[in-house]
Amino acid sequence: RRHVRVKPPAHHHPVLTEALRTMSAVMSASIQRAPSGVSGRKEFLKGTSKVAPTRAAKAPLRSAVNTTTKAAGVVYQADTEAPTAIANSKTVAAVILGGGAGSRLYPLTKSRAKPAVPIGGAYRLIDVPMSNCLNSGISKMYILTQFNSASLNRHLARTYNFGNGIMYGGNGFVEVLAATQTPGAGGKQWFQGTADAVRQYSWLFEDIKNKDVQDIVILSGDHLYRMDYMAFVEGHRKANADITIGCLPMDDERASDFGLMKIDGTGRITEFSEKPKGAALKAMEVDTTILGLTASEAKASPYIASMGIYVFKKSALLSFLNQDYPGDNDFGGEIIPKAAADGRHVQAYLFNDYWEDIGTIKSFFEANLALAKHPPQFEFYDARAPIYTSPRFLPPAKVEKCHVKDAIISHGCNLAECSVEDAVVGLRSQIGKGCTIKHAMIIGADFYESNEQKAKVIAEGGVPVGIGEGCTISNAIIDKNARIGKNCIITNAAGIDELQDEDNGVYIRSGIVVILRNATIPDGTVI
Repeated sequence: RRHVRVKPPAHHHPVLTEALRTMSAVMSASIQRAPSGVSGRKEFLKGTSKVAPTRAAKAPLRSAVNTTTKAAGVVYQADTEAPTAIANSKTVAAVILGGGAGSRLYPLTKSRAKPAVPIGGAYRLIDVPMSNCLNSGISKMYILTQFNSASLNRHLARTYNFGNGIMYGGNGFVEVLAATQTPGAGGKQWFQGTADAVRQYSWLFEDIKNKDVQDIVILSGDHLYRMDYMAFVEGHRKANADITIGCLPMDDERASDFGLMKIDGTGRITEFSEKPKGAALKAMEVDTTILGLTASEAKASPYIASMGIYVFKKSALLSFLNQDYPGDNDFGGEIIPKAAADGRHVQAYLFNDYWEDIGTIKSFFEANLALAKHPPQFEFYDARAPIYTSPRFLPPAKVEKCHVKDAIISHGCNLAECSVEDAVVGLRSQIGKGCTIKHAMIIGADFYESNEQKAKVIAEGGVPVGIGEGCTISNAIIDKNARIGKNCIITNAAGIDELQDEDNGVYIRSGIVVILRNATIPDGTVI
């Protein structure tokens, strides 16, 4: 046990000098209070000290213990993380599946991977599982990508750069694993499914840097929810299961849209059924009080549906992929049902909170607009578990003489004398005078145009980036860098359900108008 002293330089400001002295005292006291059994600072940070797992194993969100120190009117927040949080995270790795071509989200996936699709005005879909991992104390993350991954890779590199991993005791990393050719059977093919994607990189789990990993969390990159994955892992370990499936309680109305499961009295899964209807649906009813619901909740939601996220024992996963089921390419439809039928322990873990699959244009649109409702079912900011994203250093939004109701206005936006209602307005959006934006999503722009550049574009007969004056936009998604001319009407008043007009930058899917990225819509256009 050593005392740490912070010596200020000779000409320090007196307020800062006093603050440094106070911090020195706090650090000294903190080290003196180190848990018994900790032989040194390195062992404490690495989680290798023989400290009994206490708080971190049960903490709902791995939040730090806060010590607030006041010095000369300055407040300092000293966070001391329980050592077992780091020790536990060393034994868990996460694999986030980047998804396929994203055809159901097209044209938003025309030039970007599905997890890179913007959401909530300032975020991308990949930020959700990445932030859940970080907030849960999981610092070993692999992201499997295949289609249009350039913008996703760029976002991950800017946002989740751990450097040498020192913040996680030298063990943290984020690695992007792109589909590539490898030796052996199937090594010359694209990923054929969720299981095949993991199979082609399964050798990594036997690598020396993963020697401490006991369990692997398999996640999807296109869901919106906030979850403590370490609680998920702890439930898996407590049941001593080979596989644990994240499950949602489901009512009669939505149950037939999901893959359902039946469980025994211990929560062990005994039967699977993919999107059953009628009598087959009724046969899948279960007593969800077994998983922790109250009697009234269980009556309203008598089914459990798969979230598409799993925890595997590492040894079991490698056996399933390479020995037991080497020809099966999908976890949910093939490997997991077969493993359960063959007597392997497949357990259900209930997640009874907000969750949304952002797999289609309609679900993406509705989930985004729901963020602007009051109160929202999901918020990106939570003091205990925030959702992180790339730092952009943009100015605050500028709103001049506008009517704004139930809307999200992101940073860097410029709105003037317009009406925005029930809408999400993304980064750097420019909305001109006299516009009406209602029930719409404006994704924003990657750059600003100066007044000189705008004047030049207009002089050449073009349209500046953003929404021109006098436009009416509703029931629409305006993708990044779109140029909407003056007095345009984009409402789908005709009620067209499906339309493909890519040459003119317009798609309609499920009745929702989508203006393509970088598209130009001339002045006075009516859609």
